[in-house]
Amino acid sequence: MSRIETVFASLRQQHKKALIPFITAGDPDQTMTVPLMHELVKAGADIIELGVPFSDPMADGPTIQRSSERALKHHVGLKDVLAMVAEFRKSDLITPVVLMGYANPVEAMGHEVFAAKAQESGVDGVLTVDYPPEECEEWVKHLKNHGLDAIFLLSPTTPQSRIERVAQMAQGYVYYVSLKGVTGSSHLDLNEVADKLSLLRSHISIPIGVGFGIRDGETAKAVAELADAVVVGSRIIEEIESSSKSQLMENVIRLVRGLRSAIDEVVVKH
Repeated sequence: MSRIETVFASLRQQHKKALIPFITAGDPDQTMTVPLMHELVKAGADIIELGVPFSDPMADGPTIQRSSERALKHHVGLKDVLAMVAEFRKSDLITPVVLMGYANPVEAMGHEVFAAKAQESGVDGVLTVDYPPEECEEWVKHLKNHGLDAIFLLSPTTPQSRIERVAQMAQGYVYYVSLKGVTGSSHLDLNEVADKLSLLRSHISIPIGVGFGIRDGETAKAVAELADAVVVGSRIIEEIESSSKSQLMENVIRLVRGLRSAIDEVVVKH
């Protein structure tokens, strides 16, 4: 069983839902990423999504775009991100790490080389925003050959044919983008999310995480009532952006602990 499968199996036994925080590698600087990853785990993260900085993050709103810009100013690239995961793995062999990013850095490195290096570094899954499921069989094959889960995004506008395709190819979990638009959007319609998750579960057997628009404990709890995992990105990045270096860890951890506490209020029925 993969690390991601193990985490979800353990959470089911505990009647809990997963919390998946997102941070951008190298934001606010390269030295803080690995310590922040460890602190996220202590605060209750079950899986960490680690963003690979990219100059044109088209699916991301201004907040995460700025985090990429800050990381790129420090010249943080894909090789650096893999090195950060390897460093994290020296003392954490349990928490899954999912790389989230775009095709260009992977293409530059090469599919096979990337998959091998990601496995060697201790990466568990890869979510590449701009690889459509209809065109990435070879990509998924490379990931599988190296024990990496291919994670896909679905949205409110995803057609039935793509849902069925993702159901065949996805591993680990599926990330449902709960809003139309980019990361950091608001106006989350929970009834719409509930209806869509019902449809998705009729096709998808692996866990489904929901992200975009989750900004506080109340919303995190409401989403946890519906989904298998709650993904929080822009709100955490905002905390990083607005905090001084001396207060950053404390502020982020306070936020994540609050989200964890709210999610754990959900009574999971089986």
